[in-house]
Formats: sequence, C-alpha cells, structure tokens
Amino acid sequence: MCGIVGLHLRTPDLYPRLGELLSGMLCEMSNRGSDSAGVAVYGHPGWTPPGRGCVSLLDTGADPESLGAAVSSELGSSVDVKMVGDTSVVTADVDSEALLAAVRAEYPGALVAGFGADLAVLKGVGDPATLSASWGLSEASGWQGVGHTRMATESAVTPSGAHPYAVGPEQCLVHNGSFANHATIRRELRAAGVRFDSENDTEVGARFVASRLAEGRDVETALKELCATFDGFYTLLVSNRDSFAVVRDAIACKPAVIAETDDWVAMGSEYRALSGLPGVEKAKIWEPEPEVVYAWTR
Repeated sequence: MCGIVGLHLRTPDLYPRLGELLSGMLCEMSNRGSDSAGVAVYGHPGWTPPGRGCVSLLDTGADPESLGAAVSSELGSSVDVKMVGDTSVVTADVDSEALLAAVRAEYPGALVAGFGADLAVLKGVGDPATLSASWGLSEASGWQGVGHTRMATESAVTPSGAHPYAVGPEQCLVHNGSFANHATIRRELRAAGVRFDSENDTEVGARFVASRLAEGRDVETALKELCATFDGFYTLLVSNRDSFAVVRDAIACKPAVIAETDDWVAMGSEYRALSGLPGVEKAKIWEPEPEVVYAWTR
C-alpha cells in the first residue's frame, strides 16, 4: 500500500502556493506509507532557476563545495549546488543532459534522483511529514508537483527504492501497486542497454515509459503500451514538464480520485488528500476508469 498525490496548476495566481498545497496532500497520505517519501517539483526558482540545467543527486559522499568544484572542472562551466534535505540539487547554465554526463563522470556511484530543466526531485527514508519539513516543501512555488509515500513490499527501504522515479529528462512516475512480470521486462530493457538503480518494480515501469517517450511516443501512447505489456495491479501518475497523466490497470482495484477545476487538476489515492485544495467543493470529482489514460497539458 502506497500513497500518490499530484497537482497541476492552471492559474499562475496559485503558483506561489504549490509547495504548501503539495505538502498538505503528501502528509495526508502518511498512513498509506511511512517508510519513505518523495516529491517532484516543477518550476521552483529557488531550487531550479529558469534556463539552467538541473540534476538532483543522493548518496554522493561529498559536501556541496567539493561536489560543485568537481563537476565544474569536468563540465568546464560554473556549477551551483544547493542542499535540500539530503538531496544535492545541482544546476548550471548548460543543457541538463550535459550536466548529467559531467555528474556521472565525477560521481558514478551517486543516485540520480532526477534531471531536467525546472525539475527538482527530492526523496528519502522516513516519515513524509518529517521529510517535507526538512525540504522546506511548503515554501516552494511552481506549476506542478507529484508526491509519493511508500510502504515497501518487494524491495529494500532505501532512497533508491523511494518514488518518484524520474529517469528521463523532466519526467517522473509514481506508482501504487505491483507489477507481476517486472523481472522479465527488466531483463528485456537491460538487454537493450537500459541501466537500473534499484530492484524496485516501479523503476521498471518508469524505464519502460521513458524508453517509449525517447522513441517519440506521446505520454498517452506510452501508457497504453504499458497497460498492454505489464501484468499486475496499479495506479500510475506520470508527468513531464508540461503534462500530467493518470492510468489504472484493467481491474482498477488500487484507489484513485481525480478532481478538476478551472484553476487546477489534482489526483490522490484518497479524497482526503484533495480536501484542502482551494475550491475543491466546486470541483468535478471522479474515479478514473480502468485502462483509460487521463492526461492534461500545460
């Protein structure tokens, strides 16, 4: 059992409240998973200044000054490092993939939590409320956020096992449920050259979606292919810089609720994650149908 939350803001007037609203949603899902938690935040200039490439890192074993100096030397360009809880958010005036290559060259054993313009991914082991406070999440701004609280069932409780899985540029995926045939698909992806950071079944789904998007599919097509390929019970929320999508498996036994107003679209594993959102009393609210992809674009 895990908890998923997501918030896609349509009105810039709400951008300054993204972190406050997302933090409240995440903490409401604490009883669905208190092993670990994580968030992906799009557009907070304090973490990811506009126009800069960004990489979120865990387990570097380096202090911010040393990390910045090493990556700057490899990249040949100035690098800034901001510690957000235990996550090192690295930014530079270069493309995110060039920055990622420099980071991996200097710290091959570090966990890349996410990368891409305007995207910061924060995750860790522990209670969601404690983690949220350590990140200062309630002070963050932006246009979109995704969060997850985990109750581990099939792999270790580590930062690498925490969601979101943000394995493609500006992409992230969170998951409640389990994939029955993930080992087979993992082998196929590894044979195609895809690298993995954990034994978590969710990472297989994230790598599958990222591989389809890299081949030119849109999010809706990639998720339809996932539904045709993966066996199991699941609710998924997938986002990139400009889109936000939800899908459930053919039986739809994992809970999910979507709410929509003119000002925002939100998703949660349970309604109480949405109950504090402004104007929710006037929202259109429904449970997503099995294998129907619901998607919104900025």
